Amino acid sequence: MTQTLSQKLFTTLTNGSSDDTDLPDAAAKAEPGSFLRHILSLSASKIADGLIDPKLVLSWLLTNLGAGAFWVGLLVPVREAGALLPQLWTAPIIARRKIRKWFWAGGAFMQGIAAALIVFAGLTLEGAAAGATIVGLLALLALARSVCSASYKDVLGKTVAKSRRGTATGFASSAAAVGVILFALILVLGVGGRYSLVIGAISLAACLWVGAAALFATLREVPMEGEGTDAVAQFSLLREDPQLTRFIIVRSLLVGTALAPPYLVMLQPDSALGQLGVLVLASAVASLLSSYVWGRLSDRSSATVLRLAGAAGGGMLALVVVLDLIGISTVTGVIPVMLFGIMIAYNGVRQGRSTHLVDMSDPAVRASYTAVSNTIVGVVLLTAGALFAALAAYSVPLVIGLFAAMCFLARLIATGLEDVQNA
Repeated sequence: MTQTLSQKLFTTLTNGSSDDTDLPDAAAKAEPGSFLRHILSLSASKIADGLIDPKLVLSWLLTNLGAGAFWVGLLVPVREAGALLPQLWTAPIIARRKIRKWFWAGGAFMQGIAAALIVFAGLTLEGAAAGATIVGLLALLALARSVCSASYKDVLGKTVAKSRRGTATGFASSAAAVGVILFALILVLGVGGRYSLVIGAISLAACLWVGAAALFATLREVPMEGEGTDAVAQFSLLREDPQLTRFIIVRSLLVGTALAPPYLVMLQPDSALGQLGVLVLASAVASLLSSYVWGRLSDRSSATVLRLAGAAGGGMLALVVVLDLIGISTVTGVIPVMLFGIMIAYNGVRQGRSTHLVDMSDPAVRASYTAVSNTIVGVVLLTAGALFAALAAYSVPLVIGLFAAMCFLARLIATGLEDVQNA
C-alpha cells in the first residue's frame, strides 16, 4: 500500500483531521499507515473472534463430538478468565519494553496456533478427550488474547492520535461485523454440512489471526521508556487516581450488556441452529451499524458515550422484562429485535470504555491502567456470571431486570467521569 493511498484513506476515514495530533513527530508522520494497520489487524482479529465464539461455535462442536455438558459448561468461564485475569502480571513485563507491538503480534500469532490445534482436535478426537483438549487449547488462546488486550491500548496510544483512536477501533468493529454477518447468514441458511462449516470457520479464524500478527508487526512504533511495577503494587493506582476507580465501577456495572444475551436465548423456546443464526445476525448487524458511530462519538467524549450506552442498555433490558411479563417475549422475532438494541448499547460500552481508558492514562502507565481495570472486571464477570447463573434457575426475567438496574446505576455514576478528550 503506497503512502499516497494510505494518506487518502486516512483522510477520508478521519474527515481530514490529520493536523490534530498529540503524537511525537516520528509517530505523527507514520500515523496514516499506522491507522490503517490498526483497522486491518483489529478487523481480522475481531472476525476470528466471531468465527470461534465459545457461546455458539465451540459449544456446538463439543456437543457434536459428544464431549458432555461438563466441558461445554467450562468454555465461557475459561475464555473470560483466561483473557482478563493474567493481565495484572503481564502488564508490568510489557511496560518495561520500549517497543510493545511485538506482544500484540505474538499474542495474535499464538491465538492462530491455538485455533489451528482446535481444528486438529475436532478432526481427530471425540468424547471427553475432545472436550478436555479443546478446553485446554481455549485456555491457551485466552492467555494469548490477554497479552493482546494488555498491550493493544498502549500501542494504539503511541501510534494513533487521541482524536482518532475511537474512529480506528470503531471502524474495525464495523468492518469485522460484515464478516460475522456473512457467517451468521450461512448459519441461518444452513449452507453445507454443519460440522464442515464449523471446522472451516475455525480454520479461517486461525489464518486471520496469523495474518493480523504479520501485519501488526509492521507498525512503526516509536520507542518509549516505560516503568515496570510489581503486579500487586499496580493496585495503588486505584488510590492515586479516583477517576480510574470510578471508571472501573462504571465498567463493572455495565457488564450486564455483555452477560445478557444468553439469558435472552433462555426466554426463546426455539433453540434450533437457525434461530441461533438469527441471533448472531442481529448481534453482527448491530455492531456494523453502531460501532463506527460510537467510535466517532467517543473521540469527542467517551464519558458521554458511556452514559448514553448505560441508559440505552438499561432501557432495552427493562423493556425485555416488561415484554416477558405481558407474555409476548416468545413471539417470533421479538427476542432478536431486543438483542439488536442491547448489542447496540453493548458496542457503545465497548467503544466508550476502550477510548476512555486510553485517553485518561499517561503513556508510561497505560498498560498498568489496562491490567488493573481488566483484572477487576474479569473477577466481576466470573463472580457475577456464576451468581446470576444460579439465580436464573429461579427466575430469568429477574436476572435481566438486575442487569437493567446495574446499567441505570452505571449511567448515574458515569456523570462523575471527567471529559478526558477535552482535558
